[in-house]
Amino acid sequence: MEENLLIEKASKGNEEAFRQLYEKYKRSLFIVCLRYANGRVEAEDFLQEAFINIYKGLKQFDPSRGIFEFWARRITINVCLEKIRKQSLFTVSLGGHDTEEVSPDALSDLSLKELLELVNELPFGYKTVFNMYVIDGYSHKEIASHLNISVNTSKTQLMKDGQNLKSAFIKKNNVVKVSHG
Repeated sequence: MEENLLIEKASKGNEEAFRQLYEKYKRSLFIVCLRYANGRVEAEDFLQEAFINIYKGLKQFDPSRGIFEFWARRITINVCLEKIRKQSLFTVSLGGHDTEEVSPDALSDLSLKELLELVNELPFGYKTVFNMYVIDGYSHKEIASHLNISVNTSKTQLMKDGQNLKSAFIKKNNVVKVSHG
């Protein structure tokens, strides 16, 4: 069945139409939830809440103004951020880190899967800012607003994300420190 027809039927209470939308998008939206959650169980909770909000908001979705998948993804991200705020899971770490340099070739050889594994090993606050800025395209101002932090804190967290990713990469791959000069 055509997606717009499914959306229209689901918005009028047709459970089968909504189930078909759920089946079509559950995997991609679950991946979004996994990036923000502290584990699979929490990601499943985020996803369930996201689909409740998607169902409640279906009447407001206008196919002429956007793509359903992007609309549903934005709702899912907002649910994740709301849960993070309510649980006070986001903490800011301003402690120093040892910085080690890694050959750019070693970093460019990372697969997407390996990068996401490294991102998931970041402390929760770093991971959240990284996901919002790098993957989901939020500005530092938007991140600050969603997480109730300053713009400078968002920028600092992102800078430290890079340092943390390098350190995690070094530890995971036994990379030897590269010296310049």
